[in-house]
Amino acid sequence: MHPNPAFRGADHETALDFARQRAFGTLAVSTDQAPLLAHVPFLLRENAADLHLVRSNPISRVPAGTKAVISVTGPDGYVSPDWYEDHDQVPTWNYTAVHLIGVLHPLGPDQLEALLERQSAAFEARLDKAPWTMSKLSQDQKQRLMRMILPFQLVIEDVQSTFKLNQNKPDGVRQKAAAQIQSGFGSDLGELAQMMLTPPNADGGPS
Repeated sequence: MHPNPAFRGADHETALDFARQRAFGTLAVSTDQAPLLAHVPFLLRENAADLHLVRSNPISRVPAGTKAVISVTGPDGYVSPDWYEDHDQVPTWNYTAVHLIGVLHPLGPDQLEALLERQSAAFEARLDKAPWTMSKLSQDQKQRLMRMILPFQLVIEDVQSTFKLNQNKPDGVRQKAAAQIQSGFGSDLGELAQMMLTPPNADGGPS
């Protein structure tokens, strides 16, 4: 996470709500050879994240109890110093990220179908339509697909977050940059602009 404490002031629940809303991240574990990464949807409940992996994914074969992290990223974008309308500024990149740090455990195969049903129900509930359910699959297709994946749970031991949104700038300077951010490049710039207007732990301190 970013070393500047101005960007790490989000409380625990704010960070968890951010991760819960995004519901997608990069699962990372360390090995003797190289870090292993997988891009996974997940569900947060209490202090755990439920997810599934394709059987062929190397992470599915790591020992039970392996330390792991899910990195959840959000809006990000380049910030030109000209947008501050303030002297002696430098370019930077604003971004948002939450790390869910814990221990990865395989779940029993008998828990897979219920996990998939919870995931699809949670994600479909966000759409303005009748929800898709697993009952729409033929039995043969469902069994074939379920043989290809395995259920896992990350038991969360720590939550770390960075909301780098120019909190280290005076309010007026930050607001001027927020007004220009959508003319630049990055990801979800409209959402980033809104977050810059009301960032967690904005102290309005000097730049």
